[in-house]
Amino acid sequence: MRTFFPSDSCKESQLNGFNPQSWLQVERGKLPKLSSHYSSSSSIESFIKVPEPSILPYYKPADYVGVLAQIHEELESCPVQKRSSLYLLQFQIFRGLGEAKLMRRSLRKAWQKASSVHEKLVFGAWLRYEKQGEELISDLLANCDKCAQEFGPVDIASQFQTDRNVGSHDTVLMSGNQIPGHVAFRIGEEKIVCDRQRIAALSAPFHAMLNGFFMESLCEDIDLSENNISPAGMRVISEFSVTGSLNEVPPNLLLEILVFANKFCCENLKDVCDRKLASLVSSREDAIELMEYAFEENSPVLAASCLQVFLHELPDCLNDNRVVKLFCDADRRQRSIMVGLASFSLYCLLTEVAMNLDPQSDTIVSFLEQLIESAETDRQRLLAFHQLGCVRLLRKEYEEAERLFEAAVNAGHTYSIAGLARLGYIKGHKLSSYEKLSSVISSFTPLGWMYQERSLYCEGDKKWEDLVKATTLDPTLTYPYMYRAASLMMKQNVEDALAEINRVLGFKLALECLELRFFLYLAQENYQKAICDVQAILTLSPNYRMFEGRVAAIHFRTLVREHIENWTTADFWLQLYDRWSSVDDIGSLSVIYQMLESDAPKGVLYFRQSLLLLSWYYECVRVRLVLIRLNCPEAAMRSLQLARQHASTDHECLVYEGWILYDTGHCEEGLRKAEESIQIKRSFEAFFLKAYALADSSQDPSCSSTVVSLLEDALRCPSDRLRKGQALNNLGSVYVDCEKLDLAADCYINALKIRHTRAHQGLARVHFLRNDKVAAYEEMGKLIEKAQNNASAYEKRSEYCDRELTKVDLEMVTKLDPLRVYPYRYRAAVLMDSHKEKEAIEELSRAIAFKADLHLLHLRAAFHEHVGDVLGALRDCRAALSVDPNDQEMLDLHSRVYSSHEP
Repeated sequence: MRTFFPSDSCKESQLNGFNPQSWLQVERGKLPKLSSHYSSSSSIESFIKVPEPSILPYYKPADYVGVLAQIHEELESCPVQKRSSLYLLQFQIFRGLGEAKLMRRSLRKAWQKASSVHEKLVFGAWLRYEKQGEELISDLLANCDKCAQEFGPVDIASQFQTDRNVGSHDTVLMSGNQIPGHVAFRIGEEKIVCDRQRIAALSAPFHAMLNGFFMESLCEDIDLSENNISPAGMRVISEFSVTGSLNEVPPNLLLEILVFANKFCCENLKDVCDRKLASLVSSREDAIELMEYAFEENSPVLAASCLQVFLHELPDCLNDNRVVKLFCDADRRQRSIMVGLASFSLYCLLTEVAMNLDPQSDTIVSFLEQLIESAETDRQRLLAFHQLGCVRLLRKEYEEAERLFEAAVNAGHTYSIAGLARLGYIKGHKLSSYEKLSSVISSFTPLGWMYQERSLYCEGDKKWEDLVKATTLDPTLTYPYMYRAASLMMKQNVEDALAEINRVLGFKLALECLELRFFLYLAQENYQKAICDVQAILTLSPNYRMFEGRVAAIHFRTLVREHIENWTTADFWLQLYDRWSSVDDIGSLSVIYQMLESDAPKGVLYFRQSLLLLSWYYECVRVRLVLIRLNCPEAAMRSLQLARQHASTDHECLVYEGWILYDTGHCEEGLRKAEESIQIKRSFEAFFLKAYALADSSQDPSCSSTVVSLLEDALRCPSDRLRKGQALNNLGSVYVDCEKLDLAADCYINALKIRHTRAHQGLARVHFLRNDKVAAYEEMGKLIEKAQNNASAYEKRSEYCDRELTKVDLEMVTKLDPLRVYPYRYRAAVLMDSHKEKEAIEELSRAIAFKADLHLLHLRAAFHEHVGDVLGALRDCRAALSVDPNDQEMLDLHSRVYSSHEP
């Protein structure tokens, strides 16, 4: 798509242009010096580019809280067969909000509440698709004697009910004794003698033919040669008419009998054939061939079995044109045979997979057209229209895209207006696009994306103001920060540009923002910091491509590497120690990335990498072990798997396997791995893992003493100061929970002696519990001075001062990390205490607009109840229960509010 650049006067041709000689130098491995080109902004533009924000193919209602509340209300009263589709809609809303954990939970709910085998297949396949790359976890669980095939193959035939009454018919004789007891069916030169009444009982047509007023009812010899049944097939049918079952029958013969049974309406025989064939589908080739028969002969069990094979092979099967053709060409009747009432869910899944493979392919267009045909409600239709509109826009099929976006808007999707505005601008109607967004802003409670989109259609101060407003309303949008940073860089305000991009990187590790900062550092010729960012990018996404997708990030890293001095092993550890101690997580990732190129043990390094990429907070009874770092679970799991792959000993491998199991929620299995490792060799990491796993899996309040013992055992084992500092810090936390403050203080002080900076927070807690708030406040001040990522430190320090200083610290928290919800809750509570109810609710609404958080919604519901807004309270309660349906306090509030609302 066309890109926008900070210079308002730039033409499109200038924006997309770059010096071909510079590009050739990059390709050849020579990095051009940029300082000599500072007088010409065009050379900087060739590197510093800010693509326009995409129109996202997501469901983004103008009032997501209201829609979530409506879904929750419908779930309370809807028929069982409607629940999965409602959870799918809930999933789509959470996807539009970027809430990955809530998305997965909604998807799992859809699978759990599936009312048909088709829904079970679709949502099970979707969950399995989401778990790609986790095969190792399944293997580890299998080795622990724990069944991991949660979304494994389903016995299709057992899921379909059998109607035993189908095919039985009362005998109606022409005249008592005239009808022979047997009948011979002639097929070619062979005759198959059958029991007349048994054959008649197979179907109404046979009953009429053999017992009714047709000439065949008086015949003992009937020619069936023209009915595509072989003698062998007829003998099987004759046997079935007597026994009611099919024994070992070859697949080709089963198909022949299926066609015959369907032609003569032999429902029981057809059903048995259907099920027999379904049990034989074992490969994609089988499924492709048999799906055609299932469509032609209306065989739902066979079709479902074929579908299961296709879904089990996602995404690979979508590279097979024959499979894609089956899905794309299916009409309404065929969809009903293949997937029952779950067509919309199926094509939602296929669309998701195809979008990840190629968002501009003909396949994705066909799937979305099927999605539109399958939609039954306005909410389903608006999603399908909007998604296909986004694809048509990417494919530059503007007329079709406009029609689809208009259809989505008419169905109630406000966000699709952004698509219409973008199309208007492409056609040269910039003012019209601006007015469209202005109308939306005045008609709804404004959201950040509305101002971001409008900023594309104005210049100068108006553009800047809209982007500032977008950030105020939704600080998670990355485009405004990137535009401002690039714009400041064009004006050679380098420090301001870096400060702007650092704002967003302080709380959101967005790859596109790291890429932009890399180029800003490159323009400065600050190669040490530039390589830090590109190595962080490669850690998070090894195949990431930069420079508008034209260059692999690894190539830029190679170029910059030439400008960086080589470090010795000792230098590496010193650098890692400095960055780890200053809570510079991106810097730590970069150092580890470089260390992995050395001869250092790779298992240990990958494990350290995983620690930085995880965000942990586990609590059990009185034991609270905390490690807050970056929150990149997929990259962390990849690092853990690499750690296991490169483990140098069996006991080390067991530890990494234990962490893999523990981090995926299998605490008891992780605990067993730790114990196995300790039996081989007592090591720091094994005891450390056991302490974590025990704290999280035990319900016994006395487990704190065992955790203390385990952490002490860990500290007695060899390890480096980075990990010892972490162990001392966690041991101090356990002592605090056990009210052993002197021992806790000793742990924190010893951790600080080896520069474990986070121990300041624990020591501050000890001061506070000793009623010395001044010392606690000062201790947190030391952490704020030392730590680069210190939003959490400001938040914690706010607990140790008076109200005015608390407000100052919490404002700083919101500035550094607007995703932290406690500051909004605190400010709202203060306003409520001051009887400023409207302002209190507005403060909470400010955060709820971009973050679906249980605590924010709970507090706002309570405020609505307090001011007598029962409907507002009920709406927030229901939306909160969509976020966490098992929260007891929320359930109690909902029950109370609902009772007061009843007439």
